[in-house]
Amino acid sequence: MPTETARPAAEDMAAMQAVPSRIVAAWADNDPDAFAEVFTEDGSLILPGDVFLTSREQIRAFMKAAYAGPYKGTRVTGEPQAIKVLGPDAALLITKGGVLMPGETEVSAEQLIRATWTLKRVGGEWRLTAYQNTRVN
Repeated sequence: MPTETARPAAEDMAAMQAVPSRIVAAWADNDPDAFAEVFTEDGSLILPGDVFLTSREQIRAFMKAAYAGPYKGTRVTGEPQAIKVLGPDAALLITKGGVLMPGETEVSAEQLIRATWTLKRVGGEWRLTAYQNTRVN
C-alpha cells in the first residue's frame, strides 16, 4: 500500500521554487560555471535541437559556448506553474518562460517554453538533476 509523503516545510518549498531564479541569475551574468553549479554532478539537460547533455561538465561546456554564441546578450525568465513533491529529497517543478532576446521585455511567442525541472536535495541544497523544455507554440 502506498504511503503519502508529508508536505515539505515552507522553507523547503521556497528553496525548491527558487532554483529557477539561480538559473536566471547565472544566465544574466553569462556565467557557465554558476549555471552548471545549479545541477547535480550527473545532471541532464535536454533542449530543442537534439541537445542531450548528461553531466555538469557537459552542461558547463555547452553554456560556455552558448554564451559566446547564440545566447550572447540574452536573458532568460521563468515562473513556477506547479510543483509536485516526489519525496523528502525530490520534487518536480514546472515553469513557463523562455529566452529574452536583446532589447525584449517579454518572451516572444517563438521563444515561449514550458519546462520540467527535476530537483534533488544534495547536502542540504536543492539542485537540478534533470531539465527539459518544450516550445509552447
